[in-house]
Amino acid sequence: MTNNDTPTPKQMANAIRFLAIDAIQAANSGHPGAPMGLADAATTLFTKHIKLDPTCPHWPDRDRFVLSAGHASMLQYGLHYLLGYKDMSIEQIKNFRQLGAITAGHPEYGHVDGVEATTGPLGQGIAMAVGMALAERMNNAKFGDELVDHYTWVMAGDGCLMEGISHEAIDLAGHMKLNKLVLFWDDNSITIDGGTDLSTSTDQIKRFAASGWQVIEVNGHDDKAIDQAIIAAKSNNTQPSLIALKTIIGQGSPNKSGTNKVHGAPLGEEEIAATRKALNWSAPAFEIPNDILDAWRASGRKSVATQEKWQQRLNTSSDKEAFMAAMQTKVSSDLEAVITELKQKLIKDQPKQATRVASQKTLEVINPVITNTVGGSADLTGSNNTLTADLSVISPDNYDGRYIYYGVREHAMAAIMNGMALHGGFIPYSGTFLVFAGYMLGAMRLSALMGLRVIYVLTHDSIGLGEDGPTHQPVETLATLRSLPNMFVYRPCDAIETAESWQCALNETNAPSTLALTRQGLPMLRVENSDENLCAKGAYILRGTKPTRDITLIATGSEVYLAVEAAAELAKQNIQAAVVSMPCQEKFEQQDKQYREAVLGNAPRIAIEAAVEFGWSRYTGSADNFIGMSGFGGSAPADQLYEHFGITVAAIVAKAKSIL
Repeated sequence: MTNNDTPTPKQMANAIRFLAIDAIQAANSGHPGAPMGLADAATTLFTKHIKLDPTCPHWPDRDRFVLSAGHASMLQYGLHYLLGYKDMSIEQIKNFRQLGAITAGHPEYGHVDGVEATTGPLGQGIAMAVGMALAERMNNAKFGDELVDHYTWVMAGDGCLMEGISHEAIDLAGHMKLNKLVLFWDDNSITIDGGTDLSTSTDQIKRFAASGWQVIEVNGHDDKAIDQAIIAAKSNNTQPSLIALKTIIGQGSPNKSGTNKVHGAPLGEEEIAATRKALNWSAPAFEIPNDILDAWRASGRKSVATQEKWQQRLNTSSDKEAFMAAMQTKVSSDLEAVITELKQKLIKDQPKQATRVASQKTLEVINPVITNTVGGSADLTGSNNTLTADLSVISPDNYDGRYIYYGVREHAMAAIMNGMALHGGFIPYSGTFLVFAGYMLGAMRLSALMGLRVIYVLTHDSIGLGEDGPTHQPVETLATLRSLPNMFVYRPCDAIETAESWQCALNETNAPSTLALTRQGLPMLRVENSDENLCAKGAYILRGTKPTRDITLIATGSEVYLAVEAAAELAKQNIQAAVVSMPCQEKFEQQDKQYREAVLGNAPRIAIEAAVEFGWSRYTGSADNFIGMSGFGGSAPADQLYEHFGITVAAIVAKAKSIL
């Protein structure tokens, strides 16, 4: 096949094509079109430009590669096998999409060395890549070129660019002048339904240029042109770059290339044979000729010396300890002390505060000691209370800040935070209204799936926001977020629970957290100091009963004080009501059975929350044992809304008496 000469770029690319073709055929499912169409560009990038060391996959100064078009996963798996990643054996390739294999249908972070992000939901990878590129510039501003100087490369298809999140992300990337971000667009004019002209006529070139990107158009199958485009992208010091690759989907397939038939189904044995003949590839399935494999493995070793020199620079750097601590996103041991001190002050002062204000007061003690937190907001800084005095603003002229004005880009904000967390060096948190979690849900789901410490500060958490009305009142959102596996949802009832919730979120290294916070002021309910973080238990008895418990009132957030007042009223009628504050159901479910049973007790239970009932019956035993919302809210002052919807002390008392 190669006559023992140095393999050509086309032969190198064909190795990717046939690994993809054979694995997808064996699995009888998958997407061969994109790996076949992108093989030439991937070969040029990975053999000539990208900086990585498969023997050291977590090297902090490696280039980041994100396959936003995650359905093309065999492109990445094939590359990893060819480059010599130890975890990517030919057996893993043969078991593509099979139970127990690391070669899932879409790339999964944490399962495969070198996979920088879980992708598949289109457009998410672009936004995460923006987060990585921004994190690189921010780390560079802190530690300099000697320790931080790398590129972020992302491959995306037509579908990624159609998704709305892509516009949010490329707009912010251009504004921030992220010159070390390079996006390859697989411009093959094909979607699942057919040609892209069925659904779009957008001029993507003009779109990217309008957003401040350098734009380079090339033949996606011309390795020399691709090489020159990459060189041009790396030479631009002020702009991110789009390399528009005009490609043929399924390149090499004589009868299916250029059509939607090759997008999401195996080629079939007959077409595979025809493709082998057309590309002069005689090797059996899953076999790569030795000279081609050797050339690929040599490419995998091209940055080893660079990695070793970097390690030497790190070892002699005065910033070594600070750099490693930052990249490991360690939480300072001072956190517990400043939270304890804050709680003592709150017990003394007994402030009546909205929990969004209490959150800002907590951040004012956290940010000085946890110096790798990075805050932000989607154009609601003053409402979310996410900015503290010691945080300077990140801008194209100042990457050394700690606060990002994301603009009205909630979805990209969440995904960019994911990218920053994936890159390392920072603990991102950002705010918007709780109702707009619906805009962010795709990215929030990936935060949970990847196990990232990303903190969502979501304010205006109920009908308590008042006059803005039902469009902004998130009656269903708490239930939605609680249904996400590995997402911790905190709804604190006062300033102390808010401080404790922040402490929990920062200590949760393998999961995201949501802080659902009020617009309206709330009284202090924790009147006795406790060094223990009770929110870490998920739920606890706020008001006990002696000697017996007749009924248990379980509440969260702004409704806990209603439960306390209702318990006092019931006591006047000789009914002993315990009040359980349950700021985090997920934390509560992690406690042992004995603790959970002690908190919940054996008496009948009522749940009180200014949201829909969904999910509460597992604690109450009946959907009827609930005081809350059964539909959307309304536009009026908060106290009138609570009265109108029957979320009152009187309603709780009446419900308790009816149950008993």
